[in-house]
Amino acid sequence: MSHYAVEIDLDHANTSHVQVIDLAAPIASADGGKRVLDVGCWTGEIGRILTERGCAVTGIEIDPEAASLAEKVLERVVVADVDATPLTEIVEPGSFDLVIFADVLEHLVDPRAALEQARDLLAPDGRVVISIPNVTHGSVRLALLQGRWQTTDTGLLDRTHIKFYSREGLLQLFTDAGYAVEDLRGTTADPLNVEVAVDPGLLPEVAVEWVRQQPDALVYQFQLSARPLADGELAPAAPELVQAAPADEVRLRDVHTRKFEEVTRSRLATRDHILGIQASANSAQARVGTLSKQLREAREVNRRRRERIERLRGRVAGLEADLTYATRHPVRNFGRRVVRRLRRAAQG
Repeated sequence: MSHYAVEIDLDHANTSHVQVIDLAAPIASADGGKRVLDVGCWTGEIGRILTERGCAVTGIEIDPEAASLAEKVLERVVVADVDATPLTEIVEPGSFDLVIFADVLEHLVDPRAALEQARDLLAPDGRVVISIPNVTHGSVRLALLQGRWQTTDTGLLDRTHIKFYSREGLLQLFTDAGYAVEDLRGTTADPLNVEVAVDPGLLPEVAVEWVRQQPDALVYQFQLSARPLADGELAPAAPELVQAAPADEVRLRDVHTRKFEEVTRSRLATRDHILGIQASANSAQARVGTLSKQLREAREVNRRRRERIERLRGRVAGLEADLTYATRHPVRNFGRRVVRRLRRAAQG
């Protein structure tokens, strides 16, 4: 029991419990006296804060020792196993404005069934607020690259977790259970700054920083608020995720970052060099095309000139034949024929 007990520091926004309380605030503060069910309430810390804000909080807890502590701060605590007993048999349907599952759904055999039952517990305009680990956090990705799946007492790979969710899987769970997600958040942490065992020295030199830059790799846990869908209503598009702490605030800058930047610069330089060579090759190819066209045109001009030369040679040969004939066989009007031939040759 004790390893799940926490003290909530409301000034530390980058924790799942503070985000859950913040998501609950609009429901809990509206008109006062809101009825809240905290499923898996542990020692009642979330409920205690909501009680101080005027809510009537009921808790459900499987651990009798934790429940006995929660009884001191909550209006009512029921010791029950929600895997064994439906929520609708533990508390009265339609009696709550808010149902909270803070780090609980991942421990249940059938989270969808629990969410469907929670829908029946809600009064009109009621909401469900949850927090849940992100199995696609960068630390888990890096551990899997090393073939590791080492469970721990708490955290992302808590040995009592039996369900694991990515953002896509979590949103699909709520759609299947009949909810519209209205607010989606994420607490953040660097992959090398959490409890999951990773030995970055055994990974490719740029793997750590590459993983850091992937979607949701810095999101340690998801938190969301959802409402039941109306009859016949289709689930709307999921909202954008809001990080409890910006990525730049939690991302470490270390030797992996510097190596990644160095390799990136080198690759960009190589890319630019290749693009330069490509541009030169394209320019040369274009020049070759121009020269080839000019060569074809020159060859055509030369062909026409050769044809003209051949025609002139034929005419000269005819003249030479006439002169030879005239020398051997002079006749009266030979001079006239020669003149006429010369004129025709000149005109041609």
